[in-house]
Amino acid sequence: MPPLAADGHRRDPVWRSALTEIINAMADGPLPEQARKVADGLRAMDPVAIEALADQFLCGNIEIAEAGAVLYVAAALQVYFTAQATGLSADALRLLPQRGLCPCCGSTPSAGLVTATGKTPGVRYLFCSLCSTAWNHVRAVCITCGDTSSVTLREIEGGDGIVKAETCDACRSYAKMIYQKQDMNADPYADDLASLSLDILAAEAGWSRHAPNPLVLAR
Repeated sequence: MPPLAADGHRRDPVWRSALTEIINAMADGPLPEQARKVADGLRAMDPVAIEALADQFLCGNIEIAEAGAVLYVAAALQVYFTAQATGLSADALRLLPQRGLCPCCGSTPSAGLVTATGKTPGVRYLFCSLCSTAWNHVRAVCITCGDTSSVTLREIEGGDGIVKAETCDACRSYAKMIYQKQDMNADPYADDLASLSLDILAAEAGWSRHAPNPLVLAR
């Protein structure tokens, strides 16, 4: 088991302080009416109900009607789990048998990044969608099923090559890979959100995303 197993870790209630800060910060901006109603609804919730939403998110059991509220909850949990992960030493982490899962909290990665610097440029790291931990994963291997014979890199025609979809015909899944060689400022989180058009094209072609981005909550 990873040391901060997302579905088994006993959360400190302090994570709800991050939720309050996020809601208050968003309220100061030009929120759409629907988003403002969701934020107001969260303010009115008691701690038990909020913790239940957190459990739903961490167990991957999100009700469509709660998706708006869970978006805020997911953001606060990312802050909390990232802070918890920074308190662990590297010696406390071990790669899991399922190499596509985070060795720190067991969550799925948001995206992968292929490096362009360091002693071994071209190494792939996966970045956890919950605690921001990065871990090495061999390239040309499907991070969902481990297949090596049906993996293909695809991108939008005429694109800049920064973000590509690594598709697998064996399990019909895909995962986004960010290429630092094309842009040294490339970021596995920001560039994931900035390339939603690639998700749409991949879905239309019949591939399912390896795991949803918590800040989008869509496969």
